[in-house]
Order: sequence, then structure tokens, then C-alpha cells
Amino acid sequence: MSRKSGRHTATDRKQVPTLPLYVALVALFVLYMYFQQVQFLALLFGLLLLIVFVLLIVLELAGSMAEEGLTRSTLEIAVAIVAVLLLWYSAKFLLHTAYPLDVVPSCSMQPHLNRGDVILLQGITNISELRAPVVRVSKAAYAQMNSGIGGEFLACAAYNVSAVGRVTTSQLLRPGYSIGLYNEITGTIAQQGAQSGSLVQYTCGTSKVNFSNGTTGTEVYTTAITIAGSTIIGDRNDSVVVYQTVPSDLFYKFGDSYIVHRVYAIINASGTYYLLTKGDNNPGLDMQYGNYPANLSQIQGKVVASVPYIGYIKLIFSESYTEPAGCNATMSD
Repeated sequence: MSRKSGRHTATDRKQVPTLPLYVALVALFVLYMYFQQVQFLALLFGLLLLIVFVLLIVLELAGSMAEEGLTRSTLEIAVAIVAVLLLWYSAKFLLHTAYPLDVVPSCSMQPHLNRGDVILLQGITNISELRAPVVRVSKAAYAQMNSGIGGEFLACAAYNVSAVGRVTTSQLLRPGYSIGLYNEITGTIAQQGAQSGSLVQYTCGTSKVNFSNGTTGTEVYTTAITIAGSTIIGDRNDSVVVYQTVPSDLFYKFGDSYIVHRVYAIINASGTYYLLTKGDNNPGLDMQYGNYPANLSQIQGKVVASVPYIGYIKLIFSESYTEPAGCNATMSD
């Protein structure tokens, strides 16, 4: 008569079913995407999504160890980590950048790139690798602009001056409002003719903007710029780059350590290059809102490919739960 073995095989061990958690993960992601503009709900669903995601990883690892044993599971995890590191460093080498992958953090590049898109970057070794108009200026002319750059921070806006002289501004063109250039640092309005001494001059106009609730409006935006007599109109076929902000940039002070925007124009100041950038969905260039033109050392790379949604994992882990301002509107031009 045979006796039953006292040993249990790996398949005999009771494991926590993970299918309901995967269903919950998908449902929470859908809810998170839908309620991103509602701060409390975005925070709630984002946190729950993060908890379920971490729990799934823990359970899958525990299940793997239960089935295959600690030694084999540890080896598989080590091999996976080595494979990821090899892939990462290979991408860095082949694409000539320390940051081959990044995530779009805002809606400023809609509809070309959306918040949460993972982007593949290629490093820039020569300015000719960027597609954008290049304008030559003297080193002295650029230095003069840079020394008084606060006067260049002029954003196209609609404005109204009350009877007591109070200035009210709006990006949307409202009845009774005029179009001009507004310096957010000084809080003053400048007419377009007041730019005669500026290296970079802005032309303002209007564009239709579509809101997520189905309504439309008319937005004031920068239709063109003029540098040293050369007028440039934005081209959405130009290169999109990722650049690091610096402490003097207003975007840096708002917590934006890197920006994903399109190159509007390149200034060649006697062989030193500076990029004027703009988000496709933004009404003005970055410099109009308090950012210094980025030099080549700040460029992490140009965008060569993108994959949607996957980047939300990084955004949620970095506690960027709610949508930034501007995600509810898309410019038509």
C-alpha cells in the first residue's frame, strides 16, 4: 500500500487571484483619465491606481517565488534588471543622449503630443539636426537683449483699462477688450510699436480655440515673430525638443524642470545658438512668459517617436495627479 507524500508541490499552494486587481487597475485608470480636471477625484483615483499597481507587482513577485522558488525567481528578476539596463545604456549610446526616454507632463503640445505620452529622444550633436529657421545676429546684439530681457517678456493678450486705470487681461478676446502685449512681470501693457528696440518682436492675432465641453472661443496668440528684420511664422513641421530649464526661468520657478516644446526659431549669435521654443497649444513663445532662450547644452534631445498613455505611470509616481491648466482647450491654428 502506497503512502501519500507529505510534500506539497508549488501548484498546491493557494495564491491570491490577481485578475480582479487587473480589472480594477483598468477601471481606475479610466476613471482617473476622465476625472483629471477634478482635483479631489484625480487625487483619489490616482492614489488608488498607484496602490493597486504596487499591490499587483508584489503579488506577481510572490506568486512567481511560490511557483518557481526563491532562487529561480531572484535569478529571473536579476536577468530582467540587467536586460533593462543594457537596453537603456544601448539606447543612450545609439541615440547620443543621456535621456533617451521622457514623458510629456502637460497639454502644451496638443494635439501633436498629449500629456502622458512616452517620447523617444535623439541627441543633438549639430544644430543642423534641428529643423527650424535660423537667424544670424551679432554677439553684441544678443548680449544687449539678454541684459534687458525683462523687456522681451511680452505676451500677446486681450486687455481692458478701467476708468481708474486698472488693467484687466485675458487670453480670450472679450467684448470691449483690445489686443496688445502684456508684461506679466511689470503688469504693464505695451503697444506693438513699442518693440522697435527689441531684438525679438512679436505680432499678435487671434485663433479659434476648442474647449473640452464642446464650446469654442477666440484666443489671442502670437502669429509671428521678427528677429533682425526676418519675420518667422511658426511651422508645425519643425523639430520638437526637450530642454532643461534653469533657475532664472519662470517655468523653473513653477516646478517645471524640463519642457517639451517645438523649436520656433534659432538665433545664431556669432556661432552660439539659442532656441526660441513654443508649445503648439500655447498662445505664445516660452520667452514671452519669462523663460530665457535655451542654449544647446540644455537640450536633452529631439523627439523622434511617441507612445500614448504609458507615461502616466511616471506622472502618478511623481505625484502629478491633476491636469495642468490649459488641458481643457486646444487651439485650432
